[in-house]
Amino acid sequence: MALTSKTVLHVANLARLDLDPESISVFGRQMADILNYVDQLNRLDTSGVEPTFHVLPITNVFREDVAARHLEREDALANAPDRDEECFLVPIVIG
Repeated sequence: MALTSKTVLHVANLARLDLDPESISVFGRQMADILNYVDQLNRLDTSGVEPTFHVLPITNVFREDVAARHLEREDALANAPDRDEECFLVPIVIG
């Protein structure tokens, strides 16, 4: 599939790219190769192929969300390198 330089420039503009004249022809050939490959894929018979979002059979591995006893404040702050009465103290990272 041959692409015009106008089409290549339009796609470059959408991608916020500033192409020089040499790059237009290079990217035009590359885009044409990609579109030709997609056209080959579109010609494949996929009528017997079930739609899928992943090639491997995977399932959700999350555990049930169960309420549990929380960590007491003193236990949480026990090994803190710097703290006040009830909070962790951390260095300022925004000037």
